[in-house]
Amino acid sequence: MLNSTSLESALEALGILCAERNLRYELVAVGGSGLLLLGLTIRPTQDLDIVAMVENGRYVKPTPLPAPLVEVIGQVAGVMGLSPSWINAGPAALLDFGLPEGFADRVETRDYGPITLRIASHGDQVALKVYAATDAGPDSKHFLDLRKLAPTEEELLGGGRWALGHDPSAGFRSQLVGCLADLGVHDADASL
Repeated sequence: MLNSTSLESALEALGILCAERNLRYELVAVGGSGLLLLGLTIRPTQDLDIVAMVENGRYVKPTPLPAPLVEVIGQVAGVMGLSPSWINAGPAALLDFGLPEGFADRVETRDYGPITLRIASHGDQVALKVYAATDAGPDSKHFLDLRKLAPTEEELLGGGRWALGHDPSAGFRSQLVGCLADLGVHDADASL
């Protein structure tokens, strides 16, 4: 498991290895690891979720991650006792329907040598967590993360509207309304 200290150490080690090999990457992070890096949670996480890579100023799907990057990720994993997939592109499918409007303008950027990490902002994390919590339910880590983020009603509704763009089905909408009600938004159906 990664806490904020071990995650920073792993990223610094990754940067050192990439510098030695003359590798440069710009990655876009979301999820629990992003929350850790921003100091928005203390919940340990297993991995760093990469939703996109930045190439020529554009967000592109990171699937598959470049082989040289996967190799150095594996080396850091071996030294630090982490999973070989401690950095992965699990949420890359979110790019198929788009990230929240203005996402790229709100990221916080961190540099680890030749690794530039763009981390989703508080409001964008809320939107992504609303989507994940709706799918995973009220006992999920995503729902708990949402509670810790203490989002405003407008942030929750904005996240809900964005999530409906990914899954406009009646079943998902019903689950979303229930999720938002559990988070204190009781008129979500009329406001989405």
